[in-house]
Amino acid sequence: MTNKRVTMQDIANACGLSRNTVSKAFNGRGHVPAATRALILQKAGELGYGLPQGAQASRLLSSGTSIALLTHNMPEDYHVGTYLVTTFTDQVSRSGYTLKMFEISAEERRQRILPPHFNPEQTAGIVGIELFDPDYLKMICSLGLPTVIIDSPPLAGRELMPCDFVTMENVASVTAIIRRLASLGVRRIGFLGDKEHCGSFYERWIGFQIGLREAGLPLDENLCILAPDDSPYQDTGWLLGRLTAMRRLPEAFVCANDYLAIHLMAALKKKGLSIPRDIMVTGFDGTVQSSLSEPPLSTVQIPSVEIGRLAADILLSRIRSPELPFSWTHVRTTPVWRGSTR
Repeated sequence: MTNKRVTMQDIANACGLSRNTVSKAFNGRGHVPAATRALILQKAGELGYGLPQGAQASRLLSSGTSIALLTHNMPEDYHVGTYLVTTFTDQVSRSGYTLKMFEISAEERRQRILPPHFNPEQTAGIVGIELFDPDYLKMICSLGLPTVIIDSPPLAGRELMPCDFVTMENVASVTAIIRRLASLGVRRIGFLGDKEHCGSFYERWIGFQIGLREAGLPLDENLCILAPDDSPYQDTGWLLGRLTAMRRLPEAFVCANDYLAIHLMAALKKKGLSIPRDIMVTGFDGTVQSSLSEPPLSTVQIPSVEIGRLAADILLSRIRSPELPFSWTHVRTTPVWRGSTR
């Protein structure tokens, strides 16, 4: 009795992959993630498939050993990314990968080109933080490398992007903030931040509108400061000028993040207003600085450590199984009430 000849389709079936992926792994055309390539070779050996020898075998075994972190702005103290990068790095390191960080310059962003030291052939996967330029993100996805993006461009939900997204839940928590403020008798509520800066800010703006509508309150953009994100929000004098220009101030400000809220509180104090007696203020992110401000800032706690771990798990899963459907994951957030609200 003659043994049946093992085919690439047999290997693909055993691995749960497409025949095209197996073919790319053997002929060296197109990118196949390191873990997927290793799985294919392992199954091929188990099934008795004739593996190539010499130079071709060396090419098959060569694969990316690093994860690239790409960002337009390296996370700093007030940023949720500061906390999740450590967890993400630990997770991918345990799987045998090294993390390489690349900060994309303004010129690279404008030309839609990769940093000069980025080598796709040595890269098993990509994690993106603060990548809010949709055209640049499309260029990254066109590389065909497993990619997970933390947060997103403002309207990414309208695009069918070939990558995985991980972000925090924004709408429900901001809606809960408005509900709480309305229960305290607040009727004039403003929003602070560029609603089109990124996906999370846009969703917080959506939550703001939904919360007002549920509470029967009007949306009055005259009570809001919605200037572009590159405006000097950190400049107390600039904020004070925007507040002074308002015909009347809101009774509460919902800020797009803690960074903005803390600078707003400094401007309100300079204007001689008391927080929360005259104006209440809320933030978003749950940074350490939010608990150290005076008064302590009411905010929304993002589980950044868990987001880092989850993003790593999703990317590693994508590397192992590139045929899986792409996912968009929202991680629950929690409002935290402190002294900046009554």
